Amino acid sequence: MLSGTPVFKNTRVPIKTLIDYLSAGETIADFLDDFPTVTQEQAISLLQRFSS
Repeated sequence: MLSGTPVFKNTRVPIKTLIDYLSAGETIADFLDDFPTVTQEQAISLLQRFSS
């Protein structure tokens, strides 16, 4: 956590940032290009947990 904000494991990238990207019409690839410390597996795993 970053000041109480959930982040991707072993990064300082807030999970909300991915949600914001997708809400704005950006792709997972765009997000991963801008935040290379997050892996594709982490991003997809998170989205799968939210969709279950």
